[in-house]
Amino acid sequence: MTVEIKVPDLPESVADATVGDWHKAVGETIKAGELLVDIETDKIVLEVPAPEDGVVAEILVERGATVQAKALLGRLTPLPRAGELTPHVAAPLAETIHDKSDVLTPSVRRLLAEEGVSAEGILGTGPGGRLTREDIQHHLAGQPETMSAPVAASGEVPTMPPATGLREERRVPMTRLRKRIAERLLEAKNATAMLTTFNEVNMQPIMALRKQYQDRFEKRHGIKLGFMSFFVKAVTEALKRYPEVNASLDGDDIVYHNYFDISIAVSTERGLVTPVLRDCDQLSLAEIEKAIKALADKARDGKLTLDDLNGGNFTITNGGVFGSLMSTPIINPPQSAILGMHKIQDRPMAVDGQVVILPMMYLAVSYDHRLIDGRESVGFLVTIKEFLEDPARLLLDI
Repeated sequence: MTVEIKVPDLPESVADATVGDWHKAVGETIKAGELLVDIETDKIVLEVPAPEDGVVAEILVERGATVQAKALLGRLTPLPRAGELTPHVAAPLAETIHDKSDVLTPSVRRLLAEEGVSAEGILGTGPGGRLTREDIQHHLAGQPETMSAPVAASGEVPTMPPATGLREERRVPMTRLRKRIAERLLEAKNATAMLTTFNEVNMQPIMALRKQYQDRFEKRHGIKLGFMSFFVKAVTEALKRYPEVNASLDGDDIVYHNYFDISIAVSTERGLVTPVLRDCDQLSLAEIEKAIKALADKARDGKLTLDDLNGGNFTITNGGVFGSLMSTPIINPPQSAILGMHKIQDRPMAVDGQVVILPMMYLAVSYDHRLIDGRESVGFLVTIKEFLEDPARLLLDI
């Protein structure tokens, strides 16, 4: 007797899905509730757990296949309960190990591409013979370093020998999420009159405030005081003063929103997602920090729901965490604007006729010029700058 593994109910707005990574191979034992396979939609990743303890008996749909809700994915042979005879469950080794190209995780594929090596010939030590990042690193560590060819005494450049060894190319289909990201980016580029305005902010006041109150803040609220909560607060107050930036276009109509839901861009292995922080005008700094951490954890664990992603009137993205000093963020449709944060960099600045070294950050606001004029966009960004350089204004609402 076997237990059927089926695609769970898909969200209302999702017609079909793509089978992601199988976390167990045929013949492997799995416990009830343990993750068996990922189902990728164009918005979220659904996790299909094992309904009970058992052994993977059959995988009917391989990675990359398109499936509908309730489609049969595979079968599980339940483990015998106490006192029952153990059925003969065995599978040849060749059946328990899938082809490496079918079970590579995104992080492993990325590392292989970065190092320019093939998965062939590398022994996998993960479950079912899967390849892990550690396997690749150990393989690379064991390779001899290449020596540069000496230059001939005559000064002539020696002829390079023909390339030898494996020179492979791998074609990997994009995930549903990556395809959706590509579609939305192209839509934003082609369907909006996007412009970007830049400014810079002195981060010294906020850094001094964090240093002064960090320990007491963490002790009282159980979370560290970061920069993002100040930016969310500053953006929220600026949106109140410039309602056009908090609006969106719907055909020939302008939709003004009287609430402040801000999308926070989070980078994950599967791609960039923008979970929504709702009613930011009603949240304290501590509540914002906790909400951002919770959303970021869910995003990286692949546990975001459609409710976490739907909506949002404005987006904040932070390329500074990757070292970006300046960039042009792309609008997140149907929103009309996005704020790009960047790396904090010490730079010489003129203050009262003196050159002072200050921690500065470039800010960028990209906006849809069909709805937002230059006056509003620049005023919006300057308002954010003023709030950040004088955080007391956030408390005094001035």
